[in-house]
Amino acid sequence: MADLDTLRTRFARALEAARGPAGGPDPTPYADNLLTRWREPQRRYHTVAHLAAVLDRVDVLEEYARDPDVVRLAAWFHDAVYLPDRSENEERSARLAERALPEAGVPAAKTAEVARLVRLTIGHDPADDDPDGQVLCDADLAVLASPPSAYAAYTAAVREEYHFVPNDAFRAGRAAILRRLLALPRLFRTPYGAAEWEATARYNLRSELELLEDSPSDAPLAP
Repeated sequence: MADLDTLRTRFARALEAARGPAGGPDPTPYADNLLTRWREPQRRYHTVAHLAAVLDRVDVLEEYARDPDVVRLAAWFHDAVYLPDRSENEERSARLAERALPEAGVPAAKTAEVARLVRLTIGHDPADDDPDGQVLCDADLAVLASPPSAYAAYTAAVREEYHFVPNDAFRAGRAAILRRLLALPRLFRTPYGAAEWEATARYNLRSELELLEDSPSDAPLAP
């Protein structure tokens, strides 16, 4: 379990950096609201552990970002709204950022950038001239490059989140997601991600897909 006090401190630092010298209200209630969301009972993979892992990877990749603290705030919001049976989670998460961040003192331009980055995680396909998008998407997808036991735990947690989906439909929907990811020219856009994560992630995705390809039905599921 990620340490909640440490996460609160990390949120406060990112928020204070993003809003600048003008300052704003106490960051703690905003952090607590987000942490409550990330700890909802329907989550199995999209938990505070995932949030902490994405923040850790942003730290690894921050040299490539234009505004690392905006990317960190986007990481906090990117799955803040998460209901496995709904298809608009990213959009609702972006709208939450658009409501909360101005109230917390973040300027309009940075709020808009956080929301844009959150929406980018729908497809994880940032443009070549979008370093902040590349950092966030690489940080979010780095789980795909996990060692075998951790990758197995990740896929098991995803299946638990979609426990209400019949097996055949889940297998077909998951296979479609894997094919879409494998069809991307590059899974990882930062130099670090390309060097350290690309090959392992593709191996993991291909191995998982081999177990799913015989599914007879189809269902669109979020990654």
